[in-house]
Amino acid sequence: MNNPSPLQHEDAVYRKIARRIVPFLFICYVVNFIDRVNIGFAKLQFLHDLKLNDAVFGVAAGMFFIGYVIFELPSNLYLARVGVRKTLLRIMALWGTLTVLLMFVQNATELYVLRFLLGAAEAGFFPGIILYFTYWFPDSRRGRIMSLFIMAVPLAGIIGGPLSGMIMSHLHEALGLRGWQWLFLIEGVPAIALGIMAMLYLDDRPADARWLSDAEKQQVQAALEADRRRRLEQDAPPARLRDVLRNPRIQILSAIYFCVFMGLNAIGFWIPTLLRQVGVRGVAEIGWLSGAISVCTAIGIVLVGRSSDRSMERRWHLAICGFTVAASFLLLPLAAHNIALTTLLLIAASICIYAVLSIFWTIPTAYLEGGSAAGGIATITAIGALGGAISPSLVGVLKAHTGNLYAGLAVVGALLALGMIAMLFTVPAPRRNTAPVL
Repeated sequence: MNNPSPLQHEDAVYRKIARRIVPFLFICYVVNFIDRVNIGFAKLQFLHDLKLNDAVFGVAAGMFFIGYVIFELPSNLYLARVGVRKTLLRIMALWGTLTVLLMFVQNATELYVLRFLLGAAEAGFFPGIILYFTYWFPDSRRGRIMSLFIMAVPLAGIIGGPLSGMIMSHLHEALGLRGWQWLFLIEGVPAIALGIMAMLYLDDRPADARWLSDAEKQQVQAALEADRRRRLEQDAPPARLRDVLRNPRIQILSAIYFCVFMGLNAIGFWIPTLLRQVGVRGVAEIGWLSGAISVCTAIGIVLVGRSSDRSMERRWHLAICGFTVAASFLLLPLAAHNIALTTLLLIAASICIYAVLSIFWTIPTAYLEGGSAAGGIATITAIGALGGAISPSLVGVLKAHTGNLYAGLAVVGALLALGMIAMLFTVPAPRRNTAPVL
């Protein structure tokens, strides 16, 4: 029997790491995204109950990202100091509690305040996980890991859409609570439990992992050290945080991510409303159709991520997906009152925006190292979150004035296309010193 080759042994080590940490973080992100966007389903009932309108909803959806922006950088820097275990305990317990408290909202002011606090509580979760992956996986493997991790978002749609629809339709008026109140209660509790589990289950770094042998720890460390040397050879940004914040490459990546996040939130918050606008009336039916869109999205982003990793090409994969999202948004008015065509356009937009999200993060993490990584990642995500705050507010205000979502989505699509053009002209293709992953 032949001994395994060095490449086979290396693959086995990273499969072992992936099996240990990725499924748990994947589940955390599923719950995270369900709690972040379930307000898009809840609004189908609570706007009427609380006598609010779409403009108020758009502002409330955006308030989440104001809190997110303010606390993003401190949270990620703190994670680099105390580790992911304590950070996830704090973040998930707080956001689960605040999600539950949304069931008691009575007016617009309370809605704004709780959404702001929810964003502040969650700040650091996504960039913290991205940073955490850089402790375990070298650049050549991170694209596939990120695409698997980002699959949590469409899976959240697959689960969250039908679940939200069923909760709101079947538990409406149970024990005197409205359907949207049950929604926040049932979907908020799992985050608290997962935060406690993170403290008990995860390891902060490979050196702390008792389930890795000394040889496996050394192999991982050697691969990460090789990445660090390559970044230095490619004129990577200096490790000091103030240099990262002043670095033009980080600034342009932040601006691009701003445009990406505008498109991401347009999909995340407005799909239920758009489906109702084109003729899908029942809450349960909207949930199931949203879930079907998410199934297609999950398949699509894995295929795009594999293609990007096999070729070790990022920029054109990113750009083509971004332009597809923009085109889908601009074509939606042609599908008005046509459920099938609207659904097809939403599938294309959903696949590509989440593929953009997963591929995008292979670019900054390939340029950042050491002390610059936590600050650089947090800076980019914080600026992107501003786009997340503006996008739902913009779409909501324009819907209140025009009666439909198309004007707001067209603006978001145009900005996303501009972001992709900026990326192609300003972000250089990294040198390919690393062999493609097959």
